[in-house]
Amino acid sequence: MPVTPADALIIVDVQNDFLRGGALVVPGAERILPVINQLTDMPFQTIVTTQDWHPADHCSFHSSGGPWPRHCVQGTYGAELSSVLHTRRVSAFFRKGTMRDTDSYSAFSDAGGYHPTGLNGFLHERGVKRVFVCGLAYDVCVADTACDAALLEFETRVITDACASIQPETARQATSRLHQRMIGLVTARDLNMRA
Repeated sequence: MPVTPADALIIVDVQNDFLRGGALVVPGAERILPVINQLTDMPFQTIVTTQDWHPADHCSFHSSGGPWPRHCVQGTYGAELSSVLHTRRVSAFFRKGTMRDTDSYSAFSDAGGYHPTGLNGFLHERGVKRVFVCGLAYDVCVADTACDAALLEFETRVITDACASIQPETARQATSRLHQRMIGLVTARDLNMRA
């Protein structure tokens, strides 16, 4: 499955708060960074990254009755992309979860679908037909991004060895969701690279 220049790579939320020492650590996140960096050297026409970019009192935080500890607060070190991530060829950066009362897992829109990030239009303007999704966390934002991409009629693949999950059980549930949407699961090796 060789990558073509018409394909896009979506790198989801490779941020300090999700890495070792962060506020919401995704187990094994560090191991995927070399794979993602190698992916950025492939002939993708378009590479985009996303960031959780939450206000300090975001609805998803425990302090606001949400499911997560406080993380990726706007303007903090935890919200920054990892300095290890290669961004030289990144075409655009998209931020999500920016509004206090609305959560956003997908890179395309908030959870209710009312506030698009602009990613869909950006990809269409560049003639992208197929997207490959990777990053953090597989069982939350990666899966939601991939499902929305498929709904928006992009041919969608998730690069599993360039993802890490929060929990094994939710990872299994995410895989089931992806299969139901006919989203392909591939590895970096499937894309004719050494990983």
